Amino acid sequence: MSDLDQLTQSLARNLKRWRGERGFTLDALAARAGVSRGMIIQIEQARTNPSVGTTVKLADALGVSITTLLDYEQGPQVRIVPESQAVRMWSTPAGSRTTLLVGTEARGPLELWEWILRPGDSSSSDPHPSGTAELLHVTTGALTLVVDGEAHTVPAGASAVFEANVPHIYRNEGTETVEMIMSVSIPPAR
Repeated sequence: MSDLDQLTQSLARNLKRWRGERGFTLDALAARAGVSRGMIIQIEQARTNPSVGTTVKLADALGVSITTLLDYEQGPQVRIVPESQAVRMWSTPAGSRTTLLVGTEARGPLELWEWILRPGDSSSSDPHPSGTAELLHVTTGALTLVVDGEAHTVPAGASAVFEANVPHIYRNEGTETVEMIMSVSIPPAR
């Protein structure tokens, strides 16, 4: 495969991936980027090599660098973080705690957290930058997740995802300790 073919395939794969991660329809991305829907379809199907200007418009609309859209490195980058290197960020005398397990700056910051909330404990968070998403999975207990003033119960075994650009609270209103894993996706700085 030639370098140009590899670049075309990488752009197709990465554009489709980032459009999906951002939840953009073809029409939404076309409107944001000022690029025709037909052109985006051709790019995603690796049937055309767009101009640098078109590629920049698409990268800007997706909130990623042009390098990210054109990246064609093969194979995953793996970094193992031992338990002893996890960072304790918050704790209470009752034993509630949060631990930052791992994070990355690749393609925008992404963090993975472990949470333990003892009965009666809670933790409040100010709004994060627009575009920040939090994903969580409760493994034990029942979490009360309050997002922009509205409470949601997330029982053990359930997961939740939300836009974190509003005030939010993690609360344990039950009698059993809540344990959960949470991932935070923060949009790249522009």
